[in-house]
Amino acid sequence: MPVVSPDAAGKLAEIGWGEDKAVIGTVAATLLSWRTGDTELLLTHDPAELGDSHQGKAIAPWPNRIAAGRYTFDGREHQVAITEPARDAALHGLLTWVEWEITGQHEHAVTLEHRLRPQYGYPFSLHLGLTYELDAGGLRCTLSATNTGTGPAPFGAAYHPYIRLTDTVDELLVDLPADTYYPTDANLIPTGRASVEGTDFDFRGGRKLGPAALDTAYTGLTADAEGITRVRLSAPSGRTVTVWADGAHRYLQVYTDDVPGTGRPARQGITVEPMTCAPDAFNTGDGLIVLAPGETFRGSWGLSHSD
Repeated sequence: MPVVSPDAAGKLAEIGWGEDKAVIGTVAATLLSWRTGDTELLLTHDPAELGDSHQGKAIAPWPNRIAAGRYTFDGREHQVAITEPARDAALHGLLTWVEWEITGQHEHAVTLEHRLRPQYGYPFSLHLGLTYELDAGGLRCTLSATNTGTGPAPFGAAYHPYIRLTDTVDELLVDLPADTYYPTDANLIPTGRASVEGTDFDFRGGRKLGPAALDTAYTGLTADAEGITRVRLSAPSGRTVTVWADGAHRYLQVYTDDVPGTGRPARQGITVEPMTCAPDAFNTGDGLIVLAPGETFRGSWGLSHSD
């Protein structure tokens, strides 16, 4: 991956707790590194490089795809830019290359903020805040989004961490407590919902990933008494990373990195993306959040590891 600029990822903020460290870049509020001791737990890239496949980025005001970049909201049709021409889709919102401002930082946490201004295709105004914090339980990320406009605003969010525990994801044991997945068309736009029962998409209770190729959205998540869903990824060594998400995130996208964007080896990492809504929710309404003027969304997800 070629070096683009020493500040391609923006300003860098490092936080820590014991042996655990995390590095966040202000461009796209990107989680660039999460390591314990000398061991990096993410598939990531140098801050001087652009990276690919949205590695580590925070995603808003919609996750995943809007089919043909078109949607109707509050009686008006909107067209946003097509950012994935091969699939005729608007992919992963409007924050991919924007700069967030660090508004608070101490040893264990950093807070970033961004004001999303009205624009063609998304004439709504949001104030976004994102806090990454480390403690004994691992890494927590909390997003807030406030509608600062005068009318209702459609909203969704997601996060794109790639976990790397092995040379190939084929070796991972995946425990994914979801009973429903989204079949898609050739452009990865959902065509409905289906049970995972009896399919290659069923990882309830845990099984080896093997050659399974996933770029798949899930819902029907099983949560604990506190509303937390946990996806566990375990290497043959016994090291396990858990991706958890609160009740604001009732959808997950799982991608096995089969088509890296820069020619790097495929299937070195797996992303488990907590999402607040389904793909193409701006058209289907599936999980779509509508923020009234002055209303604030807040949700959290995180990562933990064990040996």
